[in-house]
Amino acid sequence: MRVHVLQLAYDDDEPVAARVERAAALVSGQRDADLVVLPELWAPTGMNYDLWTAHAESVDGPTVAAVAEAAKAIGAYVHAGSIVETAGPDAPPEARGPQGRGLWNTSVLIGPEGDTLATYRKVHRFGFASGEPQLMEAGEQLVTADLDLPDGRVRIGLATCYDIRFPEQFRRLLDAGAEVFVVPAAWPARRVAHWTLLGRARAVENQCTVVQCNTAGTHAGVAMGGHSQVVDGTGVVLAEAGDGEEVLVVDVDLDVTRRWRADFPVLADRRL
Repeated sequence: MRVHVLQLAYDDDEPVAARVERAAALVSGQRDADLVVLPELWAPTGMNYDLWTAHAESVDGPTVAAVAEAAKAIGAYVHAGSIVETAGPDAPPEARGPQGRGLWNTSVLIGPEGDTLATYRKVHRFGFASGEPQLMEAGEQLVTADLDLPDGRVRIGLATCYDIRFPEQFRRLLDAGAEVFVVPAAWPARRVAHWTLLGRARAVENQCTVVQCNTAGTHAGVAMGGHSQVVDGTGVVLAEAGDGEEVLVVDVDLDVTRRWRADFPVLADRRL
């Protein structure tokens, strides 16, 4: 499976529409990829909370539509990162979530024909009573999706940024059959050591490949961490980006992980 990880860099001066156009063009250039991955909240910005409501959109809105066209053009699966999803002003109360906010941090997986295959609303909201917990609803469901690739089918588990600090979520994705975890993020530079360490831990403890796509640049005064990485199920880091805009192209041999699970069957010894 060839994975292209698009570590986008941006700042507050780049208009959202221009960034969407630029990102879609970048996706369109990944013509030999099986799976392309974008970061979390790359269009409305991951840290500028004041812009979230203004740039909220539906799953079939302009950001996902632009990426879907690019996915169709290259015939690849594209994880479009995440958007600020809105229920819309006319949504009934029951469609706005338990807290009535009607906003979610929602990841979207797009198929090679440009169709939406899966959506995942981020379960663990970051901000300690500000940011996401103050503005957004929490997701309530874990999500996996099957990719039909030239060398066979693989099931991926979806998670987003802060989720990676919660190992029980990844255990449940493992139990749902996931062999690969895909984790877009807007993770700041000051805690980037945690980002890389936690990704490697989730790979080792679950014997799963982890694909992490972070943001670069500075926005809302926050320097972003970059250092996107792909870690195989044995814990080997197949590729790691720096702290600027970068595209990682990684060939993931899923048979390596499958053999490792058979040769070192630690998961069979689980008792709790």
